[in-house]
Amino acid sequence: MYEGIVQDLIDELSRLPGIGPKGAQRIAFHLLHTELADVQRLAEVLSQVREQVRFCTVCFNVSSEDLCKICRDERRDRSKVCVVEEPKDVIAIERTREFNGLYHVLGGSLNPIDGVRVEDLRVQELVIRLRDESIDELILAMDPNLEGEATATYLVRLLASTGITITRLASGLPVGGDLEYADEVTLGRAFHGRRKVE
Repeated sequence: MYEGIVQDLIDELSRLPGIGPKGAQRIAFHLLHTELADVQRLAEVLSQVREQVRFCTVCFNVSSEDLCKICRDERRDRSKVCVVEEPKDVIAIERTREFNGLYHVLGGSLNPIDGVRVEDLRVQELVIRLRDESIDELILAMDPNLEGEATATYLVRLLASTGITITRLASGLPVGGDLEYADEVTLGRAFHGRRKVE
């Protein structure tokens, strides 16, 4: 344990996702050896993010305006909506350049153990959006884990009567992977999504 403000900085940094006590300590000491102007610039950017960044009023992606860049883009295919858990998932899909539709960010996935319920997600907003817009395909792009599977299953059951085509992203084994290291969900989805070899 360090004294005073240094320990406070380490404690605050270790509260960030993916940063444990050792990583927080390394970052804290890096900041102590960094030029004051650089630290002040970092502090200013952190303040601006909290003040200026908000969520798109349509899809709930991060945005600096009421509508995000994707929702404002008239060239996007408005008949297809890809449902994702978090804004970072939008970026991952956009990097592929394979999808030109719109998005809906749920804000997480169902996780009863951590207390995340349907009411905590933007499911009701999705239902309303499906009524108001001319959407003919809903693509579920949840993480391939138990929480993502539970969320996708819930959405399929909830939205089955809408008449909208609901699809899931294909998932399976990574190239170069070994079967023995694949988890049950991934291996099961690989079997379910198998195709005829041509």
